[in-house]
Amino acid sequence: MARLRSLIDLATPFAIRVVASLRVAERLDAGVHEVDALAAAVGADPDALARLLRYLVHREVFTEGPPGQFGLTEVSRMLLDRSPAGMGRWLDLEAIGGRMDLAYNGLLHSVRTGEVAYPVVHGRTFWEDLDSEPHRRFIDELMLVQGSRTSPQVAELYDWSAVTDVVDVGGGSGGLLAELLGRHPHLRGVLVDLPNAPAVAKQLFADRGLTDRTEIVTGTFFDRLPAGHDVYTVARAITDWPDEEATQILARMAEAAGERGRVLIIEVLPTDPQVPYATSFDLEMLATVGGRERTPADFDAIAADAGLVPTRLIRGQQGLVLLEYACASC
Repeated sequence: MARLRSLIDLATPFAIRVVASLRVAERLDAGVHEVDALAAAVGADPDALARLLRYLVHREVFTEGPPGQFGLTEVSRMLLDRSPAGMGRWLDLEAIGGRMDLAYNGLLHSVRTGEVAYPVVHGRTFWEDLDSEPHRRFIDELMLVQGSRTSPQVAELYDWSAVTDVVDVGGGSGGLLAELLGRHPHLRGVLVDLPNAPAVAKQLFADRGLTDRTEIVTGTFFDRLPAGHDVYTVARAITDWPDEEATQILARMAEAAGERGRVLIIEVLPTDPQVPYATSFDLEMLATVGGRERTPADFDAIAADAGLVPTRLIRGQQGLVLLEYACASC
């Protein structure tokens, strides 16, 4: 019973998300410790806020010295980080990260039907939500932060010496291309993404002096891609899609790569060795976008359906994998 109770608690994760949404940690860090003043600062009911904080005091998220005087712990200090990958911003229920978490409220629907829960909970798809401000800006910034951790490995681990040009499909803010072209001055790059992404990428390329070596093409994963280039990359995106759509994306890339080109899937696997069900990420993909966590063998299977054959598997640090494919029938 104790084990079950520890697994079913919903009060704690929601309580932490509420204080993150209200930015309580920031006010405490600024010296506002008395509950009435704190409630006024964050726009909350004093009695309800006090009850919430005392609940979290008993879980060592906050401290209470004199009655009604609250303070931070090492745990709640993590909520001060409002950067794109910071816990304070990600746990905010009014930001896209919090809305993704709330999609779990529709998990019963997903398991019963196999369908995405996000639109059932929020009234529109995740992708429709993402197109609205400030959610789009948040994801653009998050992609740059996440890419800064993996793109240097991609630039180092893959043999770019024989490559002349690279097309980054769904390249978002342009972080991967900027890293590749910065590390390898002989490369040229093409970024393909929706209309709202290229503006950020264009600025990044200009800031890094890469404008004359880059081209930006507006389009989706499912449109015909610029053909005849050496390498087509898709970074941390195939996981977002069910098998049918993932196969369609890879088929478009195979079509554009032709006989000479290569398709390079870049993913970060949450566990190593990869066990898709060892983390919550697979269920999050199911509920949020209908995607799924995959093993390298799973990627090979959908790639085969797209007319691709595996040619190389490169493993990096912290779960990074580079899966290279060639066209099977070209």
